[in-house]
Amino acid sequence: MTVLLRVPAAPPTPALLLRPWRDGDAGALIEAYHDPVLRRWTRMPVTGPEDAARWLEVRHQGWETGTGLSFAVLTDGPAPDGGPAADGRPAVDGRPAVDGRPAVDGRPAVDGRPVVDGGAELVGNVVLKRPAPHGDSAEVGYWTAAAARGRGVAPRALDALTRWAFETLGLARLELLHQVDNLASCRVAEKAGYDYERTLPARPPFPRDGHLHVRLPATPSALRRPTTR
Repeated sequence: MTVLLRVPAAPPTPALLLRPWRDGDAGALIEAYHDPVLRRWTRMPVTGPEDAARWLEVRHQGWETGTGLSFAVLTDGPAPDGGPAADGRPAVDGRPAVDGRPAVDGRPAVDGRPVVDGGAELVGNVVLKRPAPHGDSAEVGYWTAAAARGRGVAPRALDALTRWAFETLGLARLELLHQVDNLASCRVAEKAGYDYERTLPARPPFPRDGHLHVRLPATPSALRRPTTR
């Protein structure tokens, strides 16, 4: 069964749809990875179609084994041409948002922003990492596409993933780790209700100390609840 998580709009954050990654997302993924900031904080480079195929295969395998449940985070609304929304639902009002013509090299782009089939903008990625798929704890991770930063996408998408993990999978503890110099990631963790617990010493492949943040099922969050179907 395909898992879809929806987050209602809360300006400046658009309505969001979280769904498992698809092979058709490769072009938007490549576009997102043109961002040097994203490349700095991620370990698996995506520079072309072969890299994208490998990256997506890892996401598919994660779902098959239950060890890594990754979601593409998309804007949830009508396509630029008035066609279906990101998950195939009919357009709400047929209102064209932006010019969705492909870039000259065939990569999907809308004003430099990555888009997927159907015209939705790819704004990020969230993942639930479960080395022990039947355990009661897991780690979360995320990244945000360059054009989507500053719009509240990361904390709201992370909160949606978190609530789903607690309410549907019955997890008892979620951890979030980031390097101490990644201040933006620290702010996202705090906004999504992940409390700082302690500093961890550097260890390969991480060259610097890290912060461990934790969220428990009872941790309050001011963010609105996602909807599922």
